[in-house]
Amino acid sequence: MSDTTISETADQHLDHGYTTDKDAYLRRLKRIEGQVRGIARMVDEDKYCIDILTQAAAINKALHALSLGLIEDHIAHCVVGAARESDKTGDPEIVQSKVKEATDAIGRLLR
Repeated sequence: MSDTTISETADQHLDHGYTTDKDAYLRRLKRIEGQVRGIARMVDEDKYCIDILTQAAAINKALHALSLGLIEDHIAHCVVGAARESDKTGDPEIVQSKVKEATDAIGRLLR
């Protein structure tokens, strides 16, 4: 792959895998944002620590679901698109770089 970064490569694309579900992702993020504000309010009001931890676990679950959806969209759109492009050009590096992006993203999620 060339010296471009992942974000530079991504900026070159006008259409991303999540584009068709963008509104749903934004709604989900707004809900998560509200949950985070709720936890801040709970801390401010000196709520029971286990109740706060329960809400934190719910936020983590929501973020994981969002992340898995984005990974699925990336594989279905970006990796598959790179495979098609690779077939046309005969350049296997195109698809290999997209698979590496997905693998690296999954690795970050598992940390």
